[in-house]
Order: sequence, then structure tokens, then C-alpha cells
Amino acid sequence: MKWLSLISFIFLLSSARARNLQRTARDADHKSPIAHRFQDLKEETFKAAAMITFAQYLQRCSYEGLSKLVRDVVDLAQKCVANEDAPECSKPLPSIVLDEICQVDKLRDSYGDMADCCSKADPERNQCFLSFRIQQPDFIQPYQRPGADVICQEYKDQRVQLLGHFIYTVARRNPFLHAPMILGLAAEYEKALKTCCAESDVGACLDAKEQVMRKKAKMVDEKQQHECQMLHKYGERTFQANKLARMSQKYPKAPFAKVAKLVHDMKDVYKECCDGDMVECMDDWSELINSFCSQEDVLSSKVKPCCELPAVERTTCILKADFDDKPDNLPSLVEKYIEDKEVCKSYEANHDAFLSEFLYEYARRHPEYSTQLILRITKGYETLMDKCCKTDNPAECYGNAVEQVNKHVKETQEVVKTNCDLFNTHGEAEFLKGLLVRYTKKMPQVSTDTLLEIGKKMTLVGKECCNAPEEKRMGCSEHYLSLVIADMCKRQESTPINDQVTQCCNEHYSYRRPCFTAMGVDTKYVPPLFDPMMFNFDEKMCTAPPAEREAGQLKLLINLIKRKPQMTEEQLKTITGGFEAMMEKCCKQSDVDSCLGEE
Repeated sequence: MKWLSLISFIFLLSSARARNLQRTARDADHKSPIAHRFQDLKEETFKAAAMITFAQYLQRCSYEGLSKLVRDVVDLAQKCVANEDAPECSKPLPSIVLDEICQVDKLRDSYGDMADCCSKADPERNQCFLSFRIQQPDFIQPYQRPGADVICQEYKDQRVQLLGHFIYTVARRNPFLHAPMILGLAAEYEKALKTCCAESDVGACLDAKEQVMRKKAKMVDEKQQHECQMLHKYGERTFQANKLARMSQKYPKAPFAKVAKLVHDMKDVYKECCDGDMVECMDDWSELINSFCSQEDVLSSKVKPCCELPAVERTTCILKADFDDKPDNLPSLVEKYIEDKEVCKSYEANHDAFLSEFLYEYARRHPEYSTQLILRITKGYETLMDKCCKTDNPAECYGNAVEQVNKHVKETQEVVKTNCDLFNTHGEAEFLKGLLVRYTKKMPQVSTDTLLEIGKKMTLVGKECCNAPEEKRMGCSEHYLSLVIADMCKRQESTPINDQVTQCCNEHYSYRRPCFTAMGVDTKYVPPLFDPMMFNFDEKMCTAPPAEREAGQLKLLINLIKRKPQMTEEQLKTITGGFEAMMEKCCKQSDVDSCLGEE
């Protein structure tokens, strides 16, 4: 079924910049939410967003099966456009989608306990369905691209079908990726097909472009999941504070009121996207980007080229755009926020607004700091003001505020410098080993495979960030480490690791990284009995492929630390040195097993 015409949706979205989408009450102003969204997005984009929604909820369902559900929802939307008072038309769009899912024949046969979600009332029903989503599920076979001749001919003859399947495939494999990103990837994929089908080596061209797209999709997916987790775990206040810090750094010339409004609108859109309804997500994200581009001159001098792009390309461009230049001669904040005799009166009169403006002013002056550091500084300032404004002499109490700020800055700068010095001096392999030693001692209860995975992720942070310009290292490092820590803490919820990890994961969002950094050896851990078979070496240690050999040796290192977590650095050096000498000697012998046995 030709449910999607990408030509139409690309042109429709491109023309959307001319539409007036300034809606403040959203669906509240409309009798029929589904009619409202259908009219906003127009039919083809509505269909695409509906397909993404269904594919992310029903990951086992075929393209043809989901196309029928999309058709049902489109039929209802068209009926409601014609008559908003018709039955079913006043329902919230997410309820319509879930009702459609709950009517799927033999839902329990395919999805098991997920069918029980249908007995719950909204919004609990939606949260129940979201809990069953699986990232990159095993039951979906790895994507096999058709041969070069086949895919180019298919694009020529059945473009709509090909790109429709692409959107379906990406959505069901990535059930947390938001619709604007998926439609952006579809447009990017079409560009790749147009370019590569004209090349002599179509396969190599598509391989290169698909690799870039996969990397981008993975990074955006991790970031969006992280932000949804932040919104869910820490609430709107922390989410908005984090966004305000970032937007203030990025758009330092924009007035506070404009940045604050942008952040508030972003929070509303993220709530919809994180709740899984990609039709509302797509519509309101389009509105947000259009609103942003309508005031680009006020917000930033760096985004004009982005706002001239087709709408499906604008989001990625705006997110990647450089920070705008800081305004010249910004005054010191000390006078207003520390030395002003009326500072407590201002703070107590409108606590949140006062702190928001402090955060904005501090962030726009420090694009080189991480957003997490700026949040720690703001939280520290809030704690100080809460304490000092209750005393008889507030000025004396908060007189050391600058020193308190400098402590946060120094700690973060030293962590980044120490780790980047280690990475740049000793190289990737040694940096990874050092991380594995430290983190196995901190949380030895974690499985060997998971510790190796965490170590590799942290090493990628070093690779990505320690090669960045000095002024971007801190922001880069804490951002990516926050993603690793968030993933670790999510696992900790279902499988508690130890008291130290529990404490750090329950810390305020911006304090989690310093907590993990300061974490010491788990003194409550009782190592398992020493098992010589765990260190049983054979010929594979020499003959396996390099990546497999390296992984095997790193797992040995982790298992050694698990059994001897109090081992000193000198003792570890002696053992690893002996191991390396043994491997150097035995891998040259004709009878490797005998040599390893003797050694």
C-alpha cells in the first residue's frame, strides 16, 4: 500500500516554514486532536509518523500488518476533519493509537504479557506498553541490503515502497528514536541512493554513507534516551535547568526571556516524544523549529544556513551548529549575585526565576564548561543562599562564594586533564587497562563482559574528547560520561550492584559523575575463592584473531582484580609484566600449550 510519498512529505515539511504554527494551547483549542494533527502535518507526513509510532510499539509486526493500522487511523483522521463532533474524534491521539493496538488480532500470541497493558487505564496503559520496547531486538534479523543493481532499480521503480520500508525498518529496530530523526535519516538515505547509484562502485559508496548514518543515529538515539530518562527520573525542573545551561552557552547573545521560552517549549515537546506518540512529537517539533527559525536573528548568528535548508534537514543542522560568539564586555556576576546588599531579598522573592537567570548569566559567560559543572555551581549557589539568607549576617556567610565555585571548577578541570594526559601519553590500550582496574575495584560485582563494555565506552570518550580543542574537552567529556553513567544506573535499577553505586545513581543528576570518580574500592566485597581454571591458558591465546586475543587478555585482567581487589599497582605491574613475557616467549614456540603449561 502506498501509504507514504516521501516527495510529498519533504516538500510539505519544507513549505512548513511559511506556516503560522504559533499554538500555545495545542490540542486544547481543538475539538478533535486527531483532526488537528492531521491538518497540521498533512496526509503523507501524518502517515509516516503514524507508521513510526506503530512500528515502535509493535516491533514484531510486518510492514503490511502495520500499514493496515496506519490506514485505519488515517481514515478516522479524515472523518474527523470532515466532522470534529463525530464519535471517537474527541479522544486524545495517543488513546486512539493504543486502542488500535489493543484490537490487533492475537496480540497475546505475538507479544505475551504486553497484552495485559490493554486492561490498564491511560496514561498507565501507555507506560506499560513503553516498558516492553526492546532496543535492537534479537528477533529482528540483521538488515541485508539488496545487491547494488537491485536496490538502484528498486529505487527507480518503487521509490515510495523502498523508502517506506526504510522508515519501518529503522523505527522497529530503534524504538526510542524520535520521529523527526527517523524522517531526517530517510531523507539522508534517499540522498545517498541518488549519489551512489550514479557511481561506478555503488556498494562501496553506500557502505560508507550507511556507516556514517548508523553512527549518527546511534549517537542521537543514546542522547534522546538519556534526556527522556532525565525527564522521567529527575523531573521537569532538572531537565529544563540542563537545557537552559546548554542553550545559554550556545546562544549567549539571545535575551534571557527568549532562551527561557525556548527551553520551556523544548520540555513540552520532549514530554510528547518520550511518551512515544510520534505524530504529536513530529508536529510539535516542526512547530518548535519553525518558531526557532522565525527568530534566528535574535537567537544566533550561526544558524541562518540551517534555517534555509529543507525542514527535514534543519534539526540536525541546528543541533550541530557552533556556539555563537560571546557578547563583548559582559560584566562580572559578583556584584549582582554576591555583593548586592539586596541579593537575599531578590532570591527569596522569586527563588526559581532568580536562579534561572543566574544559571543563564553564568552559562553564557562559560562556553568552555560542561553543562553538568554549571548545574553543580548553580546548585552550590542555591544551597549557600538557602543557608546564608537565614543568618543575621548573610554577606559574611556567602562571602566565600567565589572560592566555593572555584572548587567545583578545579575538580572538574583536574579530572579532565588527568585522564586526557593519561590517554595522550600512554595510548588507547593502556588507558583502557587503567580504567578496567579502577572500575573493577569500584564495582567488582558487575559481570566481566559488562565491565569490559563499560571500559570500552569510557575509552571511546577519551578518544573522542581528548583530541578535541581544549575549550571543548570538558563539555565533551562530561556529556559522554553522563550517557555511560546513565546506562550503568539503568542496569543498576533491575540488578543492584553495591551500596556505593546505588548512592551515586541516586545523587542529583549533575553530581553523579563526581560521585563515580571519587568512589573507592568496595570494602564490603568478598572475593570468590581462587579458581586456577579461570587462568587456564591454551594455544588460542596466541592463534586467535587480534581482537579476540585482546578481549581475552582484558577479561583475565578483570578476573584477576575481582579475586584480588586490594592488589597494589606494583603487584599488578609485576603480574602483568610476567604474563606479557610468558606470551612473548610461548607464542614463538612450536608447542605453545606445553610452554604455557610450564610457565
